[in-house]
Amino acid sequence: MKILVTGGAGFIGSAVVRELISGSAHAVVNVDSLTYAGNLDSLAPVAGSERLAFEQVSITDRAALDRVFAQHQPDVVMHLAAESHVDRSIDGPGEFILTNINGTYTLLEAARSYWASLPDERRAAFRFHHISTDEVYGDLHGTDDLFLETTPYAPSSPYSASKAASDHLVRAWQRTYGLPTLVTNCSNNYGPYHFPEKLIPHMILNALHGKPLPVYGDGSQIRDWLYVEDHARALIQVATEGVVGETYNIGGHNEQKNLHVVQEICALLEVLAPARKPTGVAHYRDLITFVKDRPGHDARYAIDASKIERELGWVPQETFESGLRKTVQWYLDNEAWWQRVLTGAYRLERIGGDA
Repeated sequence: MKILVTGGAGFIGSAVVRELISGSAHAVVNVDSLTYAGNLDSLAPVAGSERLAFEQVSITDRAALDRVFAQHQPDVVMHLAAESHVDRSIDGPGEFILTNINGTYTLLEAARSYWASLPDERRAAFRFHHISTDEVYGDLHGTDDLFLETTPYAPSSPYSASKAASDHLVRAWQRTYGLPTLVTNCSNNYGPYHFPEKLIPHMILNALHGKPLPVYGDGSQIRDWLYVEDHARALIQVATEGVVGETYNIGGHNEQKNLHVVQEICALLEVLAPARKPTGVAHYRDLITFVKDRPGHDARYAIDASKIERELGWVPQETFESGLRKTVQWYLDNEAWWQRVLTGAYRLERIGGDA
């Protein structure tokens, strides 16, 4: 098949593209506008593949999307393009409304028009897979509660509210127009090629530079952590085997307090990088600093992933311990990648030189 991936230069999107090219015979069209979070360096392992095409296109540009659909004739759309950083959404929600809501609407309409033009057999096989987040459900306060596919939506931040809106649009286009859609909601991802503003890479790189490791509040917020390569495999399985109209929650079975995550990173760095400890730092954990909690900070997320396990047979391959060790080691081994992000060089060398 030919699979169109929006946001394929982002963290999760690039993992999906790498998995599709290296682990299947499918062709991929990567549609990414290359905002700050889009990084073509993350696709270096598969960049030479003849089965990979790249289109620098925004999902808010209907004319460009129509051209992409007409030219590439995809069989499946995997929609990952989104603004995704909660702190950025609090500081400037407008971009989140534009990309996550208006962009999803524009993509849905372009896909619907293309889908309607297909011959009967191809129209019946077409799929639109929308990738979302567990943050649309709000948060959990009970220690045993889990997010189900039927959990009511209660988003807390501009980011999660914009993703909730996009989820509703996708389901409405399936019910109203018959567009064959699927939705997945995932827990917190981590792993290689993660943009340094996110918690785990931010802590790794700050520690290596002897900078404070800022923990919101008392660090008691709980997240369910999902290794990004496990998530990529799950997404591809849903896109190719999932039932139209269904929602699948994807989680890693790895609930951890934020403070514990940071402490584990410090412990791994003591083992894996003792010689890189900055001057004057006795222990990496000494860099942990508690800062004022952010507004509307959700207390706990936890996914019940039993449906995708039961119906599609997917289970995560990594534990939190094995995945975190792989992640820390990857950042230690791939300084060239993250240095280009920190300096902005990855943006200066883009098509057209747009910085």
